[in-house]
Amino acid sequence: MAGLVIKPRTRILHGHDWLYASEVLKAFGAPQDGDVVSLKDGNDRLLGSAIYNSKSQIIARRFSRQRQDLDLEFFTRRIQLAVEYRARRGLDPRLARVVWSESDGLPGLIVDRYGDHLVLQTLTLAMDMRKAVIVEALRAVLEPRSIIERNDAPVRRAEGLELVTGMLHGDAPGPFAVTIGGLEFELDLSHGQKTGFYLDQLPNYAAVAAHAKGRKVLDCFANQGAFALACAQAGAASVQAVEISTDCVELVKKNAARNGLAVEAVAANVFDYLHDLERQGARYDLIILDPPSFTKTKGKLGEAMRGYKEIHLRALKLLNPDGLLATFCCSHHVSREIFLEVINEATVDARKTLRQLAAYAQGADHPIVTTLPETEYLKGFLFELMPGR
Repeated sequence: MAGLVIKPRTRILHGHDWLYASEVLKAFGAPQDGDVVSLKDGNDRLLGSAIYNSKSQIIARRFSRQRQDLDLEFFTRRIQLAVEYRARRGLDPRLARVVWSESDGLPGLIVDRYGDHLVLQTLTLAMDMRKAVIVEALRAVLEPRSIIERNDAPVRRAEGLELVTGMLHGDAPGPFAVTIGGLEFELDLSHGQKTGFYLDQLPNYAAVAAHAKGRKVLDCFANQGAFALACAQAGAASVQAVEISTDCVELVKKNAARNGLAVEAVAANVFDYLHDLERQGARYDLIILDPPSFTKTKGKLGEAMRGYKEIHLRALKLLNPDGLLATFCCSHHVSREIFLEVINEATVDARKTLRQLAAYAQGADHPIVTTLPETEYLKGFLFELMPGR
């Protein structure tokens, strides 16, 4: 097996599984892109097996501390372990992310399950080259009716991969309904956003909605309206959902009608819309901010922070004296501490004071590996505006 000798004091010696080109002392055996390579330290000690891609900034990603190949037996075992982990956590096995990349020892492989249908993403070259074997393993473990490929994520370009979609097994299911928290949502796995739904937020929809009864609610960056519908179901006095995508706005309306709930859905740029509401003197009792990631790279962190600060500043000005703010950030480049810092900056500029009522994280089907901080990306908080301050 070809391999890499790593330099001293690199992160991989402290538990991380990524290796950058600058951390490689030398290569041996002429590794090819997509190969499995062995990792060794300067004393020729084996550190594990990794997938290799010289075109990627992350030149190697370790997936085992042993000598291991990526064959059918390996994929079947790892997928079965991932399924068993979620079962132990008491998750619904038919509505969950059943494989999540490094967090399940399968770097670059993502599999979401919606009943009898699976959505697959291969975001690293090595996994993409082995799609046929992965599909065979998924069929053996989960027996799906269909497997849809949603490899249209721009991050694939960092691995030198094209953006593609299509069917890997079975027939395309077409739009169908799933029940989430007692609410029905229509999904289109072939053409909808991402892999169909934001499964990482599943436990947070009900948690936030538990505070909505009798309140006037504004759900910003509403996507398919999961927070908005959950709040309406919980007895909110009124619910308004704002989303820039007209297709998503139509889905919010359709999902609200399907569940017999009153939700006003507005197609607008959230930044502009919040500014207009402020000029109109509008006020709300609960505002939800769940924007897409404002940065995919560390180099644009400053720009993202300005965006996060602006939406929080605008939201704070729209809250009633005892209003609630539920806010989320889904960028792993923005730590929990940095996110809190930018929120605090907005409260200072708005001349407000917040009390923290709750903290939120990604669902248990998106497990966090303690030595890979990149696996912890979704963070959220519920704040109460202190009256009389």
